[in-house]
Amino acid sequence: MKPKTLSAIGGWQSFFFCVGMYFVALIFSIFICSSIFYAVNAKAASAKSNETEKASVTSSGKQELASVAH
Repeated sequence: MKPKTLSAIGGWQSFFFCVGMYFVALIFSIFICSSIFYAVNAKAASAKSNETEKASVTSSGKQELASVAH
């Protein structure tokens, strides 16, 4: 009596594992790279906004002090 097994699928197991790990690594790398990009880009954008704020204060000639409204 010959046992009925799915030995053909066992040969593909390592291939499917490698493909799955490739996609997991791809998703994590996209997430990590985009996080780094937005972290670096945010600092550059805030530096530019600080420069424009300084320019607007000096160009208007009027100095405004910050106040807290209750």
